[in-house]
Amino acid sequence: MPEIVISEFLDEAAIASILKGRDVFYDPKLVDEPARLHAALKDARAIVVRNRTQVRSALLDASPRLAVVGRLGVGLDNIDIDACKARSIDVFPATGANDIAVAEYVIAAAMILVRRAYDSSAEVAGGKWPRNALIGGEVFGRTLGLVGYGAIARLTAARARALGMEVAAYDPYLPADDAHWRGVRNLPLHSLLAEADIVSLHTPLSEETRHMIGAAAIGEMKKSAVLINAARGGVVDETALAGALQEGRIAGAALDVFEEEPLGPAAGAKFAGLKNVILTPHIAGVTQESNVRVSRVTLENVAAALDRRR
Repeated sequence: MPEIVISEFLDEAAIASILKGRDVFYDPKLVDEPARLHAALKDARAIVVRNRTQVRSALLDASPRLAVVGRLGVGLDNIDIDACKARSIDVFPATGANDIAVAEYVIAAAMILVRRAYDSSAEVAGGKWPRNALIGGEVFGRTLGLVGYGAIARLTAARARALGMEVAAYDPYLPADDAHWRGVRNLPLHSLLAEADIVSLHTPLSEETRHMIGAAAIGEMKKSAVLINAARGGVVDETALAGALQEGRIAGAALDVFEEEPLGPAAGAKFAGLKNVILTPHIAGVTQESNVRVSRVTLENVAAALDRRR
């Protein structure tokens, strides 16, 4: 039986170089086959996951020898941290390894939404010339509002300022005298929502943040504003957002994360037919470069932890 089970995709070269000589079972299809995953974990000492594998009681009960969990990313809402702690299982997220990828996604989404020059290929190829309808704006001089001001938000702010944007942020857990506030306005949430042309979310999912961007929060935003969520799906009330987009109460949105992943028929139907929304399948933090970094950091942490346990 394998020592290390990897249930979601990663850079295979990292397995060969970092886990050489170890008994590894790598199959990214395992995430969709719980029975086979649990069978593989019977004698495993470590599991490596992304965001879809649920490391909770069912999985933990199926892996009595489990000592280490490696997370290919930073979010931990698919991992029962308390249960792992109670079983003396170490959990290692790949902190910082995909920050650049997410920051670039936010900036790219902001530019596309503000410019409004997307989803016109079929019309142009068909001989139409919707030039007036696609005259959008520039991000230069606009205000980017960051909800949460951690590492990824700070990288995003630096890139936004390089493009000539003003930056404001809301983060009640970052002291007002922290040096990271230099060049960034520290605003309460309601002021940020009211002033920002682009609102980007950078918070974990918790009871405090679940649906923090709902009908009331969206109602405080400018009608010309756009919303970007590459953080966690549950932070946004998707029904309220879809209604606001349908009715033109905000100009647009880009969502990379959802309450249900992949989207089921009912969840997807909310956004069907909307031309002012960009939907991507939780790929903001996944680029060719970040996949290598995340894979290497995670596997190095897992290998070192197993060695220490021995």
